[in-house]
Amino acid sequence: MKENLKVSTAFLLIFLISSCSSFSFYKVPVTQGNIFEEEDIEKLQVGQSMDQVQFILGSPMIKDPFHSNRWDYLNLITVGDEKIVEKKLVVIFDDKMENCFRIEFLFLVLCFISCS
Repeated sequence: MKENLKVSTAFLLIFLISSCSSFSFYKVPVTQGNIFEEEDIEKLQVGQSMDQVQFILGSPMIKDPFHSNRWDYLNLITVGDEKIVEKKLVVIFDDKMENCFRIEFLFLVLCFISCS
């Protein structure tokens, strides 16, 4: 009886271990930074005030103390240690800090994760 219990326990343990295709844990997608979409970027125009830009995009992720007329908006989506999407938006205002002077946008899709 005890030998049957040991054999069935060993069989069950081997079955459970071999049934797992991978031993990695589920990695949660993490979104960091400002969340902005394509339609938000389309609303931006050269000549808008700082208040208008902040109303559309929210507070900037980085306000550089050495370049007070530059606002940086960053968005990063990672799964584990892998960067999936990286978006960078830079809004530069004129010297008087009144109107938007230039808008630079960089969008990178770094990796696709396939579910199989």
